[in-house]
Amino acid sequence: MSNLNLRAIRATLSGGIAFFMLIFLPAWTLDYWQGWVFLGTFMLPLTLITVWMAVYDTELLERRLRGGPRAERTAVQKRFTAVAPFVGIVAVVIMVFDHRFGWSPAVPAWLSLVGDALVALGIAIYFLVIRANRFAAATVEIAEGQIVVSTGPYAVVRHPMYAGAILFLVGAPIALGSWWGFLFTPLFIGGLVWRLLNEEKFLNTNLPGYTEYGREVRYRLVPHIW
Repeated sequence: MSNLNLRAIRATLSGGIAFFMLIFLPAWTLDYWQGWVFLGTFMLPLTLITVWMAVYDTELLERRLRGGPRAERTAVQKRFTAVAPFVGIVAVVIMVFDHRFGWSPAVPAWLSLVGDALVALGIAIYFLVIRANRFAAATVEIAEGQIVVSTGPYAVVRHPMYAGAILFLVGAPIALGSWWGFLFTPLFIGGLVWRLLNEEKFLNTNLPGYTEYGREVRYRLVPHIW
C-alpha cells in the first residue's frame, strides 16, 4: 500500500473519530438520532469520494490531503485556515448543546432530515467539482500545468465548491436539531466570501485565462444573484 493511501486512510479514520467525539461528547449520550444521521450523511460520502480519488486520481487526492495554514501560500489564507476549524468546532458544540439542553425550540424531525438532505447535496456538488477540476486543491495555489476549468459546475458559477459548502452550512444546524446554530451561518458565509474574493485576486494575477473566464461566467456563488 502506498504512503498516499496510508495518509488517506489515517486522515479519514482520524477525521471520523474526531467528528464522532465532537458530536456525542457534548451530547453525553448515544441516543441522539440526529447526530447519527448527520454523521453518516457527512462521513459515508466523503469516505467514498476519498476512495474514488485513490483509485482514479492520486494527484488530486494529494492536493486534497495537503491543507491547513502551513500549506497555504499567503498570509491571508494562512489566517483563514487557522481560525476556521476552531470556529467550526465551537459551532458544532453549541449546536449539540442547544439540542441537549433545549435552549431553542425543538426542530421537527422532518426538518432535520431536510437539513441532512442539504448536507448531502453540498457534498454531491463537491464531488462534481473535483470530477470536473483535478486541480481543486485544499489550498489556494497554482499547480504545474493548471488550466482554467469552465465545464460542469464551473459553467454555472465560478466557485461551485464554496456554493456546496454553503448548502452544508445551512443544513447542518437543523440536521443536528439546533436553531442556535444559525447564529454562526452568517459568520461562516462571510468567511467563505472573504476567502473566495482573495482567491479570485490570486487567480486573476497568476492563472492565465482566469480573467476572461470571469467575464464569461458572471456569478460567483448563486446563479443570477451573485
